[in-house]
Amino acid sequence: MNTEFPSPQDVKRVWHVLDAENEPLGRVASQAAMLLMGKHKTIYTPFLDTGDHVIVLNAAKVRLTGKKEDQKLYRRHSGYPGGLTEVSARKVRATRPTQLVYDAIAGMLPKTKLGKRMLRKLRVYPDDKHPHQAQKPVALPVAK
Repeated sequence: MNTEFPSPQDVKRVWHVLDAENEPLGRVASQAAMLLMGKHKTIYTPFLDTGDHVIVLNAAKVRLTGKKEDQKLYRRHSGYPGGLTEVSARKVRATRPTQLVYDAIAGMLPKTKLGKRMLRKLRVYPDDKHPHQAQKPVALPVAK
């Protein structure tokens, strides 16, 4: 008996819209990551990209609980000695509002070539407008 694996032609990709307004960042990110990986489908296979496209709207209005707005730090390093830069979530939201959601979702995907391919199917917008009406996206509520 052989195991059946879905071929790329078998995967039907649907476009989903998540509204992140006043929703906790982690809940939005975990649901988007699940959709991008395809874990909601019966043909899910861990080493294949069976996921759907995800559009996240109102990323600038996502909610951070507790004191995370000031205490959560985003770090990057230039590669030079003393090149560590730390930026608070409040400053990241002020300068690049979509980056909070994008980084949270990217952190929940595999850290491989497959994860990078899944991340290409993610679109994040700071307000409620997006140019993907032609794809007929399906609106999904954020899971409680």
